[in-house]
Amino acid sequence: MNDADANARADLAERAARAGGAVAEGFFRRNVAVETKTGKTDVVTRADHDAQRQVVAAIRTEYPEDAIVGEESLPRSATNGGGEQSDPPEADELKQVPDAGPAWIIDPIDGTNNFVRDVPLWATSVAAVEDGEAVAAANVLPVLGDTYTADADGAYLDGEPISVSDETDPAAMVVCPTIWWPTDRREEYAVACRETVERFGDLRRHGSAQAVLSMVAAGQLDGVFTNVDANPWDTVAGALLVERAGGTVTDIHGEPWRHDSRGLVASNGEVHGELLAAAQAVEAVR
Repeated sequence: MNDADANARADLAERAARAGGAVAEGFFRRNVAVETKTGKTDVVTRADHDAQRQVVAAIRTEYPEDAIVGEESLPRSATNGGGEQSDPPEADELKQVPDAGPAWIIDPIDGTNNFVRDVPLWATSVAAVEDGEAVAAANVLPVLGDTYTADADGAYLDGEPISVSDETDPAAMVVCPTIWWPTDRREEYAVACRETVERFGDLRRHGSAQAVLSMVAAGQLDGVFTNVDANPWDTVAGALLVERAGGTVTDIHGEPWRHDSRGLVASNGEVHGELLAAAQAVEAVR
């Protein structure tokens, strides 16, 4: 894919993320009903479903044949009074990134636990990929009014170029252990926190992987790490933002990161080895 095509997709990623984010924001702090998926902290709302539909619709207007990978399994349409469906059933989105061809990766609300607790730190995320590699991304934080984007040329916050921090002293760095460790893996979570506070200046836990990766790209955080196998909708857009902003993104072994990598370590590149060591210490107790 050439730069012009990548930049066209970056423009659409931003427009689609803004449209989906506006739908989600319409439900924010409106007592929307909450359902659980795989566990008590894995929640979903109508806002997630409606926002994902809006993002998909925006993409389909320009790229009707592209594959779409979306977090949410959308409910089927309701039936009418005669027992027939009032609308055709919706096709669910893919859950894995295809190895070949163009595709889009969507998270309508990354940070739904924040969303349902009325915390404004959540993002609508859209990434464009080609042959499994990210080429464009947008992470929109509607309530905060922040839009992070990446195209072929760089990374931006509200249209202005951004770069990772230039901090080189671990004792002055702020680091975030990211992605949720499930209840049967809390020892790993505890080790992640201990490794962070012993190796670095301070720890943050914001509850949205796309938001914190965006913050690394903008120099607002110095690094994030996890040993968890993360979903592509939680990571791909943010990882591209960090790379385009001059940072380093690897798997838990220090190899270049992909959507199907083991773990994720993203930093400003200055002390990436320290972050890798922290992630590997967590992995050691898995």
